[in-house]
Amino acid sequence: MRAALALALLLTATPVAAQTVAERIDRSVALREQWQWLTRDIASPAQWDEDGWHFHYRKTVTGGFAFVDVDTATQGKRAAFDATAIAAAVAKSTGKPVDPLHLPFDRFDYADGRTTIVTTIADRKIRCTLTTPLCAALPPEPEPRPRGFGVVRDLRVPADNHPRHSPDGKWEALVIDDNLVVRAVDGGKEAWRSQDGSPADFYDPETIAWAPDSQHIALHRVRPGFARMVTRIVAAPEGKVQPEVVQQLYPKPGDAVDREQPVLFAVADGKRIDVANALFPNPYYLSAPTWRKDGKSIRFDYLRRGFGQARIIAVDADTGTAHVAVSEDPKTFVFRDAIYSHDVGYLGREIVWTSERDGWRHLYLIDGVTGRVKTQITRGKWIVRDIARVDDAKRQIWFSASGVVPGEDPYYKHWFRVDFDGRHLVRLTKENATHDLRFSPDMTRYVDVYSRTDLPETSELHDATDGRLIATLEKGDITALTAAGFRPPERFTAKGRDGATDIYGLIVRPRDFDPAKRYPVIENIYAGPHDSFVPKAFWPFGYFSGGDKVMGMQQLADLGFVVVMIDGMGTANRSKAFHDVAWKNMDDMGFPDRIAWMKAAAARDASIDLTRVGIYGGSAGGQNTLNALLFHPDFYKAGIAYAGCFDNRMDKIDWNEQWLGWPVDQSYLDASGVVHAGKLQGKLMLVVGEQDSNVDPASTMQVVDALIKADKQFELLVIPGGEHTAGRTTGPVPYAMRRHYDFFLRTLRGEGVADWNAR
Repeated sequence: MRAALALALLLTATPVAAQTVAERIDRSVALREQWQWLTRDIASPAQWDEDGWHFHYRKTVTGGFAFVDVDTATQGKRAAFDATAIAAAVAKSTGKPVDPLHLPFDRFDYADGRTTIVTTIADRKIRCTLTTPLCAALPPEPEPRPRGFGVVRDLRVPADNHPRHSPDGKWEALVIDDNLVVRAVDGGKEAWRSQDGSPADFYDPETIAWAPDSQHIALHRVRPGFARMVTRIVAAPEGKVQPEVVQQLYPKPGDAVDREQPVLFAVADGKRIDVANALFPNPYYLSAPTWRKDGKSIRFDYLRRGFGQARIIAVDADTGTAHVAVSEDPKTFVFRDAIYSHDVGYLGREIVWTSERDGWRHLYLIDGVTGRVKTQITRGKWIVRDIARVDDAKRQIWFSASGVVPGEDPYYKHWFRVDFDGRHLVRLTKENATHDLRFSPDMTRYVDVYSRTDLPETSELHDATDGRLIATLEKGDITALTAAGFRPPERFTAKGRDGATDIYGLIVRPRDFDPAKRYPVIENIYAGPHDSFVPKAFWPFGYFSGGDKVMGMQQLADLGFVVVMIDGMGTANRSKAFHDVAWKNMDDMGFPDRIAWMKAAAARDASIDLTRVGIYGGSAGGQNTLNALLFHPDFYKAGIAYAGCFDNRMDKIDWNEQWLGWPVDQSYLDASGVVHAGKLQGKLMLVVGEQDSNVDPASTMQVVDALIKADKQFELLVIPGGEHTAGRTTGPVPYAMRRHYDFFLRTLRGEGVADWNAR
């Protein structure tokens, strides 16, 4: 770290005009280390203790971080622990030196009456006593059992089949030889077992659910799907000579998924109560059954294959009769990540449900018996984002929403409370910024951390009744950072393809920006439909609110570029119509909006040169990058695609069937970088991690094969042993970062380093 800082200071002291291209690249690489310790009093979101009277958080101090503990009764603040002593204890435990200002964790939990802390370091849980500072690793927890992205069980891994005890303590249930067995507790006499289970149609022990009155058991029978295996070669395993083979269960679009069927049993005699599947005929996903509090019925969530319908199904325990408690039936897709439901009183008579049925994500109160809407709780041209608490007794909901305040960025989160009947909507947050709230366990107070990309974080304690300010905890200070040359990105808004919809983005310019010069433009793209991606909070260094994008954009901009990031149509967190642009249309990915936005920026700023436009991104952003060069070569001239899912047939099942549907159809081919590789114009660099477990690395190699067959020129960087983020993280040697910078200097500015090996 010190060597990197010394290099950064040396390069900063050298006039830019006198630096070689390699030195300029090194200067940009070193910028993060030079800048990231120059802020003070920027707080992370609070962590409340269970007692509801204390909370703690991490904040920036000169040269690093410190942890602060707050007593809400007195509003007194103190150090959460002796950082120097804990650093020494952690160093002794791990065998590695630890700086008190750079402890190797960013959060912790108090335990044992606040006399110890528990945290995670390098994927191991560590317990540290505070009275006599001593840290020790806790016994390792069982490894998560991979299930192939959730819809096909990995049958090579034994199920969790521990006996599940009945609420009355008399019986236990488990699965033996694929059949459900009920016996007396602690391995006692067997009462009965089912007779129809088999390896091809087995009872799943992990779904066993006892009725509250111990009279029934619900669980799933499972017909296994297709266990597709992705095979990778570890070409250069650490410390070994010979390559190794790795296999991973990895279902892909169109594959047969596990077929789950809920079943009920009467405990008294083992009678099986079948549930007809007419209301959930083609499941992509069924949740495990859960019992209503009165023990009269179960419920489970159903998502239809192709993501065209989501339902809650309720089943009468005595008869097995099913009914639809609530149903979402869009013309395009159900946004799975945005589904929220809450059984009021856990009886199923009323359900709080989120729906986009009026074109915006809102809260509804549903009659759980008829499935009809009792009340639309929220309404308007804005969307509900997070639900913090549903209070059944008070019939109130605490939630965040975006787009409520006219004139503000519609992605900013504000927080509210509302009654079940839609009355008494109380706005808790006021400042024109995006707000991250953490409520006390009793919902009487909250800590609000709010900021914008041009406004450092402020942390405040508030009364949750009406949002009244109790105390200002921290106010971010970026004086030293600004003195070092930091300037926040410019927030810019322009109309999209339809000439009416506002499109939001950021513009980052070089620190030595000269408005009289012309600068190539580079777009940092991530256009996955599962979220929005342009940063809204301040922190630019990547540890808090995803602001790492801003730091990376500044590093690149300093080499002589204007770097932009945009949320076009097809991304989430706007209206349903805005989002629906992505449906069966992954080749679009908002490019008409992005291009219109950049043209609007160039019309206002003559320094932006749209004859030299580059683009880069990873994962979905990697696919976006390649498609920019394939489908919009008149605009985009050079691109770097990291770990792309270039053909959606090759990628994970859940993400791709969500946006392109099922069965696999022409829309998959329309967006395929393999199918359209022959259209490549401009300059392309592909980067892939050899051991990418998120996107099959063969997806990249199939593009390579298609490009070669089409006689296209391109660059390829394979990171041996690299995972999904390979090349997008600096690592001990920022090799890929230097290649990234050099590529754009060569292709868009006619510069670059002729021979890195001669340095």
